[in-house]
Amino acid sequence: MTIQKFVVTADQMRQIETRIFAAGMPVAALMEKVAGLIALRIQELLKVEGSSATSNVRDLTDKRKREEGKNLVNSQLPVIGVLVGPGHNGGDALVVARELHFQGFQVVIYCPFSKLKELTKNHADYARSLNISFLDKIENLKNCTLLVDGLFGFGLEREITNHTAAAIDEINNLNIPILSIDIPSGIHTDTGEVLGTAIRAKHTLCLGLWKMAFLQDRALEYIGSSELIDFDIPAADIAAILGETPGIQRITQASASQHLPLPRSPISHKYTNGHLLIIAGSRRYSGAAILAALGARASGIGMLSIAVPESIKPMLSSQLPEALVIGCPETQSGAISELPVAIDLGTYDAIAAGPGLTLEAAIAVESVLESDRPLVLDADGLNILAQLGTVPILSERSALTIITPHPGEFKRLFPDLADRTGEDRIAATQAAAQLCGATILLKGARVCISWKDEEDSLPDSYASRSITYLNPESTPALARGGSGDVLTGLLGGLLATVIARKSPPQSVAATAAWWHAQAGILAAKERTELGVDAFTLTQYLIPALREFAE
Repeated sequence: MTIQKFVVTADQMRQIETRIFAAGMPVAALMEKVAGLIALRIQELLKVEGSSATSNVRDLTDKRKREEGKNLVNSQLPVIGVLVGPGHNGGDALVVARELHFQGFQVVIYCPFSKLKELTKNHADYARSLNISFLDKIENLKNCTLLVDGLFGFGLEREITNHTAAAIDEINNLNIPILSIDIPSGIHTDTGEVLGTAIRAKHTLCLGLWKMAFLQDRALEYIGSSELIDFDIPAADIAAILGETPGIQRITQASASQHLPLPRSPISHKYTNGHLLIIAGSRRYSGAAILAALGARASGIGMLSIAVPESIKPMLSSQLPEALVIGCPETQSGAISELPVAIDLGTYDAIAAGPGLTLEAAIAVESVLESDRPLVLDADGLNILAQLGTVPILSERSALTIITPHPGEFKRLFPDLADRTGEDRIAATQAAAQLCGATILLKGARVCISWKDEEDSLPDSYASRSITYLNPESTPALARGGSGDVLTGLLGGLLATVIARKSPPQSVAATAAWWHAQAGILAAKERTELGVDAFTLTQYLIPALREFAE
């Protein structure tokens, strides 16, 4: 079982923990285990060996006793400030403080709450007995190397106000790196909403299972970088709450690589590797057609055809000599006016349409929507679809349709769901998939992909559920014009390949999103986030694939 693929709501996490405790695991024992793992990870992040810190602290023992009650903020050891809340998240933080203290770190504690849960209070009392300093003013934290946030854990739903909100704002203004335990205090576990105010963490250690907020765009600037602390939740407890095949999963390298067109059969040929038709471009946006075609080329598609306005056909032919470039009749402004009669859409394994078309290409888009071919629709293809009527058009299609809107396009396609993209983009994507029957790939910092699960083998209670994949990794380097065109071509190529191989096609969108993001991440590492234009991105698709192949 790959623990990294699971995503839970606050309620699901509570149910899983309830099962663990009911089976006999003491709450205090689990707290000790989790906090011990956190303390070890903090030491690794600070690149300070616990053993060397321990030897140093012994030399300071007598000095500590002489200066009891004072902050040792001027010594050479890192000073770690621990922010303690009233619940068990605060208890975790106190155990972390104790363990770091034993390892030789200087630790100070800030706890602005007078009432604590019993277990948390016990740990606070013990910390005081160890002469760990408790501070009453936030300004006394200013010399800390790191702050550990244990104010509030998962499941917080009420807005943070008054003195607590002011304290969090003051903590953020210290400009000291903050590591949050489980989730930054003030972030809604499911939606990623900021509940009044929230800790802005540099790094977050998510406990046990990934929470939904880590896949919600609006929470990312508060979460910072993140990683999972696996404390060995029994697989049976996860399955009991999430089911054997969870409806929502994070895309992992393992799951994404299952749908890559590698390795190839030794007896494969160009026809068995799929034939994709791309319909894209206009005189004004000729580059969009090129970028989509370059994305498709990287997919390893067996045959690639590209339909473009007649006037830009020479440009496409020079850039992609291996492709069959089809010139189309065009409008006065250089958009495709219609598809040539010679194009038999039924001969292609899949079609990708939209990049750079402009709204004048409505007749061409209507033609592919009326076809029985699997379809990837993007950009102006989506804008034309919105004008035609999203839900009725897509609901009538017999073939698989994958649409790839960014948030603005999503609002035009599904105006009744528009507000939900800001509140909970995962729920909005699922609702859209249920409405229209298409596979929805909602772009963003964390791509969300959802489709209606219509497997006959499902019980009635699951007959209309959604299957949802969330891409946990990406880079802001991809936030540039043309990146989406590359994704359209890459996705179209992979779709045509799996159709030719007669493999399940829906989840290929998850593979494309992951591959596209990994190429961006690799390019950003080598060229910085400013050096990844869309054409450069296409050059990193194959290098990024090497890691999959290995």
